[in-house]
Amino acid sequence: MKIAVLGVGTTKFGELWEFSPRALVKEAVSQALADAKLDLAEIEALYVGNMLSGILGGQENLGALFAEELGLRCPAFKIEGACASGGLAVHSAILGILAGIYKTVLVVGIEKMTDHKPEQVSAALMGAGYEEERMAGITFPGLYAILARVYMEKYGITQKDLAAVSVKNHYHATLNPKAQFQFAVSAEQVLASPIIADPLRLLDCSPVSDGAAAIVLSSKFKTKGKTPVYITASAVATDSLSLGGRKDLTSLLATVRAAKKAYQIAGISPKNIDVAEVHDCFSIAEILACEDLGFFSRGKAAKEIAAGKTTLNKGKLVVNPSGGLKACGHPVGATGVKQIGEIVIQLRGEAGARQVKGAKVGLAHNVGGSGSVAVVHILKNE
Repeated sequence: MKIAVLGVGTTKFGELWEFSPRALVKEAVSQALADAKLDLAEIEALYVGNMLSGILGGQENLGALFAEELGLRCPAFKIEGACASGGLAVHSAILGILAGIYKTVLVVGIEKMTDHKPEQVSAALMGAGYEEERMAGITFPGLYAILARVYMEKYGITQKDLAAVSVKNHYHATLNPKAQFQFAVSAEQVLASPIIADPLRLLDCSPVSDGAAAIVLSSKFKTKGKTPVYITASAVATDSLSLGGRKDLTSLLATVRAAKKAYQIAGISPKNIDVAEVHDCFSIAEILACEDLGFFSRGKAAKEIAAGKTTLNKGKLVVNPSGGLKACGHPVGATGVKQIGEIVIQLRGEAGARQVKGAKVGLAHNVGGSGSVAVVHILKNE
C-alpha cells in the first residue's frame, strides 16, 4: 500500500466565531490545493469528516454542501465516526483509491462548535456514547475520569504524572502558530485548575474548538520540489460502545487492534516511529495511547512522558508536536485530518520551530467515543 499525500492545509484552531464552516473549509482546501499544485478540476472525489453538523447545525448532507460550495462536480461523501470522523474520512478515501475507482481525492475535516452553548455541545458529543451512560448523566470527561482512576490505582501514578502530558503539549503548542492555546503551563497550574471530573482537571481536558483541515491524496506522487510522503498503512478497529462492555479499562482495545494491523501492513514496529500525533482528548488518553501503540510497556508511559521521553528535542520519539488535541485544539471532525497534515509537514522537514529532526516515519492515531473506534495511519517519506 502506498498512497501519496500531495497537499495539506489547516486553518487556525480556536474560538472562530467570525468564520462560518464554509469559510473554514474554503481556507483549508485552498491551502491544500496550492500545496499540491493542483486545480479543483483534478479532484475526482470529496470526503468530508464531521460529527456534529446534524445535531448542532441541522445539516447532515455535507458532501453535497461542500462540493457545491467549492465548485466541485464529483462524488462527495460525509463520513461520521464521532471524534474519529476525520481519520475515518481519510481511511475511506484511501479505500476509494486502492479500489481503483479514483486516482486523486480531497479529504476535508470540519467542525464548528463554539457557536453553541457548552451544555448543547456536551450533550451532542455524548451522541457517541452508550445510551445507559447518557441516561446516568455522565459525559466524556466523566468516562475518561473512570479510565484515569482505574489506571492510577493499578499502576500507582499521580495527578502530577497526568499533568505532565498537558505541560508537554502546551509547550509544543507555543511553537505552532495555528494552535488554539499558544502558551505554556506548569504542572502546578494544571493541578490548581478546577476539577472537571475527578481526577481530571480543566487543564487535563482538550477544549471546544472550531477549525478545518484538508489533504489531497493520490495514487501517485506528482508534486515537484516536495519531499514525497506516502501513507503506507491505514487501519480501523472497534470495541464496545460502553465502558461496561470491556474487560480492561487500562487499555483501549480498538487502538491495540488498529495499531497491530497498521504495523503489519507497513512492515514496521513501534520502534521505527519518529513522530506521532495521538488522540489526547484528555491527559490519560495520551498515556493509554502511548502504551496501546507499543511506544512504552504497560504502566510505564506516564513516567516516561514526565521524564521528557516524548518531548521535542529531548526524546527519540516525539508525540504531539502540534500541541495535540489538548493545546492545538479539538474541532472533532477536523482532528484526524489535521493529524495527517502535521505528520506530513514533519516528514517533509517543513515544521519550523517544532520540527522533529530527521523524522522519516510518522503515525497518526484518532479515536472516537471513549475508545469505541480507533484509526491508525502510518506515513513515510522517500
